[in-house]
Amino acid sequence: MIRIGLLSLLLLFMPLAQAADKGITKFKSPHSVAKTMDRLEAILRVRNITVFNRIDHAGGAAQLGKELRPTELLIFGSPALGTPLMMSVQSIGIDLPLKALAWQDAKGQVWLGFNEPSYLSRRHGVSDREQVFSNMLKVIKDLAEAVVQGP
Repeated sequence: MIRIGLLSLLLLFMPLAQAADKGITKFKSPHSVAKTMDRLEAILRVRNITVFNRIDHAGGAAQLGKELRPTELLIFGSPALGTPLMMSVQSIGIDLPLKALAWQDAKGQVWLGFNEPSYLSRRHGVSDREQVFSNMLKVIKDLAEAVVQGP
């Protein structure tokens, strides 16, 4: 029942999502990787969602003398969403707080990706928190829409 409900919610915003791949929902961004993440970070702060860290993977590769297309990770979350999940199955803490990855593919397209809540539910066997996963999906959808739309 949980999977069906989350899948139905996911299908509501599939036109916005380019593809779901290995538990990751991807959204095309018209912005650079840095601007995509700047926009996401600003939106999170306005919504009082904690930003824990931002990691520049390409910058890390450059320190090693390696070249990597722009790739950044943002770690963010809310104890109000995460705590109930961990109360059900503590192992989900390895996937929390939430993360967003922005990257530029070989064709120059920038993507914004999030772990799908239904994937996290299946991965950790959380079967008693459908509303939390539903809320998480709504937050991800709202964030992605705000980031990838507009100037």
